[in-house]
Amino acid sequence: MEETFDDPASLKPFELAFPGPLRDTLVAAVLSGDKTSTTGLVVEYEAAGEELPRVGERWALVDSAERPVAVVETTEVRVLPVGEIDLRFAIDEGEGYTTVAEWRTAHNGFWHGAAMREFLGDPEFTVTDATMAVAERFRVVRRLGEV
Repeated sequence: MEETFDDPASLKPFELAFPGPLRDTLVAAVLSGDKTSTTGLVVEYEAAGEELPRVGERWALVDSAERPVAVVETTEVRVLPVGEIDLRFAIDEGEGYTTVAEWRTAHNGFWHGAAMREFLGDPEFTVTDATMAVAERFRVVRRLGEV
């Protein structure tokens, strides 16, 4: 019998980026096993009124249509300045980064984008090395839709 904490309907959504092509790419990377880490900003959690993730917490990974596609479990959470993200973590994001500079350029593009600035309500929001990040590692517990 399945435990309720594994029932996607009872889990909070694990949302990567905003719905659209980037989210679809990131979800595919999680499902393939390439992506085992993700980085958010503390300010994102504050703006959404959400608590930071906790080790052992399970989530429903959702696609761009907000459909649950997997159950994931947080295995590590670190809160640290963006400037302290290391190469191993950047590589584990599963997006093909080979340097921290590549990781930072891609993430700055997202964080400085119109969608994020609108979400935060700050048209001039800028990330610096001192901006606090939430560096989260996770594992896929179960893909949904599989027998």
